[in-house]
Amino acid sequence: MKALLDRARTFRTRVDFDSGEYRKLAEGQYPEVLFITCSDSRVIPALITGARPGEIFELRNAGNIVPPYGRPGASGEAATIEYALEVLGVQDIVVCGHSHCGAMGALKSGDDLSGLPGVDAWLRIARPELTSVLETAPDDPSLPEVSQGNVVNQLAALRSYPVVRQRLDSGRLRLHGWYYEVDTGFVYERGDDGTFQVHAA
Repeated sequence: MKALLDRARTFRTRVDFDSGEYRKLAEGQYPEVLFITCSDSRVIPALITGARPGEIFELRNAGNIVPPYGRPGASGEAATIEYALEVLGVQDIVVCGHSHCGAMGALKSGDDLSGLPGVDAWLRIARPELTSVLETAPDDPSLPEVSQGNVVNQLAALRSYPVVRQRLDSGRLRLHGWYYEVDTGFVYERGDDGTFQVHAA
């Protein structure tokens, strides 16, 4: 914690606020994409994409899960999606899963999560749609089939939001599925054929 605190204290000296780039951020944000990914500390959207401050609007949670539209109760995910589209006007949404995901690993192994009731309730959202993948995926600690299957399912969940459907139907929104390999740095993109492929540099 001390190292993080020290870097926070010196942030102002490490960044050129006089250049105007950071000062402009106070005038508003105009992100190009809503980036939905896992809370995992190894997955850093700005590092992966090279995004500058203000370029991506992030939604992060355990397992990059998008609750289906209309679930009862308040939802930070629903609020973030709605705000990104209706207020910020983003035209692209990326759902990015990753290798070695703890949430997907817990689903695959069928861990007893009774000691983590919040985690258990959260993962129950993703479990039904992943059942077939969980049953057939090999026991690979990187979990590519499970994580990629989850990305596909979360893209489908996004389409359950009226604000997403309206923009898709009018050509004002594009959805993207990514899979990030933690140990190699490769980013796989879901193509029109439904498979995830590494994009050539």
